[in-house]
Amino acid sequence: MSEPKIAAKEPVRVSLEAGKTYAWCRCGLSKSQPFCDGSHRGTELAPLVWKAEEAKEAWLCQCKRTGNAPFCDGTHKKLP
Repeated sequence: MSEPKIAAKEPVRVSLEAGKTYAWCRCGLSKSQPFCDGSHRGTELAPLVWKAEEAKEAWLCQCKRTGNAPFCDGTHKKLP
């Protein structure tokens, strides 16, 4: 699996907690989108692990094609 699966062609709004560590799904296989549930095992794709710097509402990518991971950059609008 070299290309991630498109989980959805729209972002999802989430509430991020300051200082909390998150694991954003890169493979598109997680049943807990947009977060990782370990479904990437057996692929060459690993989750993006990051710590939220501040508490805020954010739109996270679900098409897995964003250039600003894990945040949506509108790339889903250009997908077929």
